[in-house]
Amino acid sequence: MKKKKANSGENAPPVSKCPDNTAFKQQRIPAWMPTLNAPSVLSTFYIIGAFCLAVGISMIVATSNVQEIWVTYSDYCSVCTELRKNSSYSEIPCTCTASFSVPEEMKGNVFMYYGLTNFFQNHRRYVISRYDTQLLGKNVTTEENVVKQSYCSPFTVYPNGTPMAPCGAIANSLFNDSITLSFHPNTSTTIQVPLLRTGNTWWSDKNVKFQNPKPKDNLIQAFAGSGRPPYWQKTPYALDSLDPHNNGYENDDFINWMRVAALPNFRKLYRRVSLVQEFSNGLPAGNYSYTIEYNFPVSRFSGQKHVILATLSWCGGSNMFLGIAYTVTGALVILTAFVMLAVHLKNKKQRKTFSRK
Repeated sequence: MKKKKANSGENAPPVSKCPDNTAFKQQRIPAWMPTLNAPSVLSTFYIIGAFCLAVGISMIVATSNVQEIWVTYSDYCSVCTELRKNSSYSEIPCTCTASFSVPEEMKGNVFMYYGLTNFFQNHRRYVISRYDTQLLGKNVTTEENVVKQSYCSPFTVYPNGTPMAPCGAIANSLFNDSITLSFHPNTSTTIQVPLLRTGNTWWSDKNVKFQNPKPKDNLIQAFAGSGRPPYWQKTPYALDSLDPHNNGYENDDFINWMRVAALPNFRKLYRRVSLVQEFSNGLPAGNYSYTIEYNFPVSRFSGQKHVILATLSWCGGSNMFLGIAYTVTGALVILTAFVMLAVHLKNKKQRKTFSRK
């Protein structure tokens, strides 16, 4: 009798699911496994603790040498503060002066910040009220662009259909006070301190995230067919009358404002002192004054406005948090190492006593 041919699929050997027989897949690659004993563990703890202590103390020393001078000018400018309570007077100019003194010379680079208190830029609806595609320089008047700006509402389009550029609550609430700094070497002389208006942003923001619409060499034409945000006093292409390259979405003040703060009390970089002439080494000690064109209202949210002059150290500004964190961490690690050493010596002594018995 002829035997029936068996189905090749039925008698085929099962497909192996094991990894390939290689050193990598079979985990046979040579490896180093540290031997965890008391000397090595304790030495590691001591080294890490000493490193953290050294870094923390260095940061605290460097930060303590940072100079800062705060001026709360919303208190000096009480008349302007009252005027800005009524939005119908927003177009009426108001200027005030705040005088102060610099007790010691501020050497090196000096930075000017404006600060706000009780302003919640971290509110969820506020944070998402922007259109990043528009800020990349896309056409601001196309129908598709207007539709995609819907989450900028209510700062999207005007009742007549004109789109806002830039749109959104963040852009609409742009900080628009103008601050100039003057030096008074004596009672009869006033020298205006030269301040740098550009170079105050992150490179990635200035060159990647914010781009003016085309044609970039004619921003009036680029923004034609759109309107400025309701609370703006200037059009986007006229934010900086002194530097034509510092206008539109590439304006430094606008870029810094669009990077929202995480806390309700914050500061943002406004200007840098230009190290020329009398100020080649920084700000000399003496009497100074701010001349402020007061536009930004703060009474609606019970806030205050500040101007801060500050120097920097190798680890940043005057915030002690990082230095204290390193110091505390280092102290805790060393303390833990001492506790572990005491426990180890105690157990070692008990083992010796037990072995003698």
